[in-house]
Amino acid sequence: KEDGRVSSVSVQQLIEKISYVNKAKMIDHIGGVEEGAYEIYNCVEKIIKQDILGCEMTELEGKDLGNKEESTAPEEEVFGDVLWDAHDEQEQMEAFQQASNSTCELGFEKYFERLNDLVAAPAPIPPLLVSGGPGSGKSLLLSKWIQLQQKHSPNTLILYHFVGRPMSTSSESALIIKRLTLKLMQHSWLVSPLTLDPAKLLEEFPRWLEKLSARHQGSIIIIIDSIDQIQQAEKHMKWLIDPLPVNVRVIVSVNVETCPQAWRLWPTLHLDPLNSKDVKSLINAECNSANVKLTKEQEKKLERHCRSATTCNALYVTLLGKTIACGGNTGNIDEILQQCFQCQDTVSLYRLVLRSIQESLQSDKEKGLLREILCVIGVSHNGVSESELMELYPELSSAVLASLIHSLHRMCLLTYGCGLLKFQHLQAWEMARLEYMEEGENVISAYRQKLVEYFTMQLSRDRVTWRSADELPWLFQQQGDKQKLHKCLLNLFVSQNLYKRGHFAELLSYWQLVGKDKSSMAAEYFDSLKEYEKSCEGEESMICLADLYETLGRFLKDLGLLSQAVAPLQRSLEIRETALDPDHPRVAQSLHQLAGVYVQWKKFGNAEQLYKQALEISENAYGAEHPRVARELDALATLYQKQNKYEQAEQLRKKSFKIRQKAARRKGSLCGFALLRQRALQLEELTLGKDTPDNARTLNELGVLYYLQNNLETAELFLKRSLEMRERVLGPDHPDCAQSLNNLAALYNEKKHYDKAEELYEKALDIRRRALAPDHPSLAYTVKHLAVLYKKMGKLDKAVPLYELAVEIRQKSFGPKHPSVATALVNLAVLYCQMKKQIEALPLYERALKIYEDSFGHMHPRVGETLKNLAVLSYEGGDFEKAAELYKRAMEIKEAETLLIGGKATSRHSLSGDTFSLKSALSPNVFLEHGQR
Repeated sequence: KEDGRVSSVSVQQLIEKISYVNKAKMIDHIGGVEEGAYEIYNCVEKIIKQDILGCEMTELEGKDLGNKEESTAPEEEVFGDVLWDAHDEQEQMEAFQQASNSTCELGFEKYFERLNDLVAAPAPIPPLLVSGGPGSGKSLLLSKWIQLQQKHSPNTLILYHFVGRPMSTSSESALIIKRLTLKLMQHSWLVSPLTLDPAKLLEEFPRWLEKLSARHQGSIIIIIDSIDQIQQAEKHMKWLIDPLPVNVRVIVSVNVETCPQAWRLWPTLHLDPLNSKDVKSLINAECNSANVKLTKEQEKKLERHCRSATTCNALYVTLLGKTIACGGNTGNIDEILQQCFQCQDTVSLYRLVLRSIQESLQSDKEKGLLREILCVIGVSHNGVSESELMELYPELSSAVLASLIHSLHRMCLLTYGCGLLKFQHLQAWEMARLEYMEEGENVISAYRQKLVEYFTMQLSRDRVTWRSADELPWLFQQQGDKQKLHKCLLNLFVSQNLYKRGHFAELLSYWQLVGKDKSSMAAEYFDSLKEYEKSCEGEESMICLADLYETLGRFLKDLGLLSQAVAPLQRSLEIRETALDPDHPRVAQSLHQLAGVYVQWKKFGNAEQLYKQALEISENAYGAEHPRVARELDALATLYQKQNKYEQAEQLRKKSFKIRQKAARRKGSLCGFALLRQRALQLEELTLGKDTPDNARTLNELGVLYYLQNNLETAELFLKRSLEMRERVLGPDHPDCAQSLNNLAALYNEKKHYDKAEELYEKALDIRRRALAPDHPSLAYTVKHLAVLYKKMGKLDKAVPLYELAVEIRQKSFGPKHPSVATALVNLAVLYCQMKKQIEALPLYERALKIYEDSFGHMHPRVGETLKNLAVLSYEGGDFEKAAELYKRAMEIKEAETLLIGGKATSRHSLSGDTFSLKSALSPNVFLEHGQR
């Protein structure tokens, strides 16, 4: 559209057509093609995250809109402290959909009855083995039966896992067991810490199964397809041999040739070869879709051919039907049949299919590209994306790539999983290996090297994506290049990516391969982080550094290195308090993780204090009924239970359960598949009525929702409407009006319209001062944000009274000797230093120092930081002797930290809770600029 008007008749017709489509999304854009493509990309990304993966935005109703990071929960929070990979989950959903795509049932009714009998049989009962040759239809049978069960038995919980190619992520036993455990926890309303140690995970799974099945009203069916493709399946799936809980049934499918000997004693459902009727119907279905008619004679020939075990399995017959249908329109059917009859198994038929695709290509260049595509996909860990292929092969045009992929996909060679191209069946992969890589390891190694160079180049450009983290270490492992693998693991962002997506076992196996034990691994990560910290400048890089320290701390905790885990988590906490704010939700995250270490260390007093602080911050930031609050309540309850304080634990668990129940009702499920866009549309409909406080609140929520989608114009529209309605209905001095003013101010701040933001924050502050208690969190919130804005605008004189008020509010809220009061005093002192008022700053630093020493002990990093600031003030005031003394004390604390980092001073942790940090030595001048806020 131009100036809000449609630019042509054809565009008008298109818009009219779109308006009748239920789930169409229209993007209005004028300008360059690249900008348009970027807008579309952003839109599609949001749809995928919110509508498909269900990455739920946090509940916003009635909340203030501040920093966007405060309002959105990281995806890992869905399962509390458990790290979860959306890609792995998406891959499983797609595998299930692809397995159930076929419309042909292939006489499965008799198998469905047998599977139903298993579910109804009295316990105890061993797993049922579904066996058959490669391509016999095991995945199709199980996926179709799952659909029937979901339809007819809604109380039955079905957990499935489809194993892909051997050595792919989907075949890693620790990830499979973790995923099944989390699914059970999700459906049992249970949020508990879960070990990431692969050996413990496998050992504890039977106990989890027993515990969680007891909480489920109804049967639980666990289905693992192609279980024999799991690496060391017999060793890692020992729990299958144990007696199962009474309401649990397990079904596993195996290739008849590779089934472990011990499992052959289990009750078995063997898939028979297809009978002639099924063969005929499957081939006719493929031919009819392409308008190809077979003669009676041709049908008889096909029937005679499809009689051996290898020529009458479901995959072979499907491929045969596709080959005839594809060639029937362009060639002689009898000739095609003659070629097919030379192929006595699926792999040889795939070779024929590949040759027919090669013949359809116009040039040797395209044939060469076909080979490259299949080989590079074949040697990858989890597949390759289209964009990666085009970057790997610049001569490959999008038109040629689209044509090749269409042919390969249509003929069951390739499929998509998580946006990656991969082989659809093991036999297709085997065919590509025989066709192109028979010369041996040298050819495979050359293609792996091509991928290594590509992903290494991405790392050199600071592009650490889940793709480079998934592929690069694995490729080095396959190449046996321990030196490069070691270097790759020390890229902090690669290791962080793997760990945060729950690939702990994989990360550990890489370190074991390079011959490093846990302690040396920890020391090397510390050294890398210290080196990286030297290059960190500015708020954004410090926040990123805090995330890296937190990841390291959690990783060390999972390794059982508790004394070494404290230091990085403490450092993460300090950075966040300085770079963000002491009451920022990410500070609560740091407190929570640090408390978790103390729980494992059995220092329950320390842990309780930290959990309570995290709870207080979460309640202030999100409100008392948010899932983050439930997480802190659960953690405290678990802590009390360990101390045999059962009554307190039970009270907190009940409170947490109510919050989770409410959240689940709001979202539709615990995972949160409430769709943000859909919610916005529903709310828009609700606000068409008359002026009411509820409608005004809904408009406010809409504004926040659109703000979170970065749609600032629409957000501004709804926030203004909310403010106007509240002023009409409630009066201009009502606290709800202050909320709308506050949200609009935050929006203008985001748009860098600082004058407008200042005016609105001032109005909001005026209302809240008159309407709320002097220690109310909402008042503190506005004071803080207006003070930061004044500082940003250089209006330091205006900022001073607000920073003073912040000190007063914290004193009233927490008492005069609380550490958060000390932090507020330091903030004010830093401001005075910026105004060259060192005399006013000095007593504030001294008071903060006393509070820190009384709260944390004389050797705490915050004491050291405050001493360093005082040393600078003394030096600038001409008292060099005092400055030297203060600086010496600060350095002693720093040296104690350094000893701890090297693992030499773990005994220095006193029972009073003193901890040490990893803070790098900063020059006094630099420290004053970046003082605690």
